[in-house]
Amino acid sequence: MNNDSIKSEKWKIPLYKIYTDDEDLQLISKVIRRGTQWALGPEVEEFEKAISSYVNSDYCVTFNSGTSALHATYLSYGLGNSDEILIPSFSFIATANSILFVNAKPIFCDIEESTLGLDYNLLEEKITSKTKAIVPMDYGGLPCNILEIKEIAEKNNLLLIEDAAEALGSSVKGQKIGSISDSSIFSFCGNKVLTTGEGGAVTTNSKPIFEKLKQIRSHGRTDSKNYFENPNESVYLDVGYNWRMSSITAALGISQLKKLDKLISLRQKNAKNIINKISKFDLKIITPPPGHDHIFQMFSIRLKNQKIRDKLHLFLIEKRIFSKVYFSPIHLNSFYMKKFNTKKGQLPITELVSEQILTIPLYPNMTNEEIIYLSDSISEFFDFYEEE
Repeated sequence: MNNDSIKSEKWKIPLYKIYTDDEDLQLISKVIRRGTQWALGPEVEEFEKAISSYVNSDYCVTFNSGTSALHATYLSYGLGNSDEILIPSFSFIATANSILFVNAKPIFCDIEESTLGLDYNLLEEKITSKTKAIVPMDYGGLPCNILEIKEIAEKNNLLLIEDAAEALGSSVKGQKIGSISDSSIFSFCGNKVLTTGEGGAVTTNSKPIFEKLKQIRSHGRTDSKNYFENPNESVYLDVGYNWRMSSITAALGISQLKKLDKLISLRQKNAKNIINKISKFDLKIITPPPGHDHIFQMFSIRLKNQKIRDKLHLFLIEKRIFSKVYFSPIHLNSFYMKKFNTKKGQLPITELVSEQILTIPLYPNMTNEEIIYLSDSISEFFDFYEEE
């Protein structure tokens, strides 16, 4: 069976499933039946305040995606004009693309193997007079060494903007991700622990950044009254965008946030179950360092080398188990290689991990039968695999 023939078939185990219940339907239905305020309704501010309270930040602004949230954050801090921003290459491409949106320059840095986040021991050698910010990423719900990275940012008077797209609910030494950095961005797209289908948010303790973010997401205006209920003309202070979250989306977010800790607990329980069944095989399990609370937004394993990884990837697909490589290095993407003359060999740990990594299914409502089928399939692979 090839990949093309798989496309039309139903996966026995998808990479993720969304957990939903009657409360989700009730809150969305309430907004729909209201017949008004589908945009800029009270649910948006309620969701923002609930996120702030959950992560212990002063402010939160929601957006229509994590990418627009990151873009708006760069704009709010005035980044651009060839400013250098230190980022991991081991991330989703939006981490780098958003920097180009504001005409700044991404500086790719290597990661370390305990969290798969930026290696703080290597950051200072990348800092120049043009460096303005460090943007670490929390991989798959596992926080990076954000406290050590924060020390380096403060020492060098740099902004710390955390790409926490995958990490809402995680924490380091009792501090929730979203409360540590100058600003943190989250994503609520379909595969996240808290999902609204699409959506994003920024948390910060800075009131000026909070106000700027609200202005940018809504065409550059600052309204004291709901735009759609204000008969007077608005004042537009700057160029802005249409990046607002809808009331329906926010209502779903409110409901999902209420059960976030439950969703995380179910993920952690299922991850532990899978680990118990597959840890005997010749692979590495990505486990949190002491003090790091892993929410398992993704469950990723590392194989001995790329050849074995690719064989397992294909084997699982043939078993109709969805697996995927998260992530290929951004600096080895053809566009970035051409634009910045990046080359293979520049980031050895990033490149090694990217050749070995494979993300396999995990979700809160995963059944025991699915876990057994997944682990038995991995066992079958190792029973019959012989390195050529």
